[in-house]
Amino acid sequence: MDEKRLNEPQIAPAMERLATDPSDRKRFLKAVGGTGAASAFALFLAACGSDSKSSSSSSSTTTSTQQATPAKTGTEMFGAGDMGILGYALTLEYLETQFYADAAKSGKLKGKVLAVAKEFGEQESEHVKALEATIKKLGGTLPPKPKAKFPLKDEKSILKLAATVENLGANAYLGQAGNIENKDVLAAALSIHTVEARHAAVLNTVIGMDITPDGAFSKPASADEVLKAVKPFLMS
Repeated sequence: MDEKRLNEPQIAPAMERLATDPSDRKRFLKAVGGTGAASAFALFLAACGSDSKSSSSSSSTTTSTQQATPAKTGTEMFGAGDMGILGYALTLEYLETQFYADAAKSGKLKGKVLAVAKEFGEQESEHVKALEATIKKLGGTLPPKPKAKFPLKDEKSILKLAATVENLGANAYLGQAGNIENKDVLAAALSIHTVEARHAAVLNTVIGMDITPDGAFSKPASADEVLKAVKPFLMS
């Protein structure tokens, strides 16, 4: 394998199996909502550096390389491998849930805006429950709930912050897609990612941003970038 090939991003085993095994892919797409998820899955593959030359002939070399030198995900503080990614995702969902709860209670939102904030908050809460259940099922330990304080000055600033939070959340899930080993965990991440992206699109429209600020392909965000972005809201 030449040097250029070694330096190319590799698909995680879960992604590789889904890309090459039709039966696995069919079960996966059913788990995340049917064939309508196919386009989102394709974006995940693109974000992870997949190309048409990634074939079964190179899978054994890729797998052995990954086993010898596990990639750093930036989520190791929450646990090893998929468990760390789940803990990281849950921490972000805790923050999003608190943000919407605080915004709804602030008295700054009225009418339809308040109703949408409550709806989005309920969906983030469902994400929390799903991730908590997955971590427990896999025998892991839940991360502590972070304490945060968000600036909630007025409706305009709240909507702008909501858009920032949702865009960041969508990019955070995309950023971890290529690191996930377990197909069930990948299915859960993709299912949540699409909802975060839809929330972001609605909020982007409301505040006058482009619906897809990154263009035709979303830009994944690393754990370091995401955690740095949320740090100002965290209470010590």
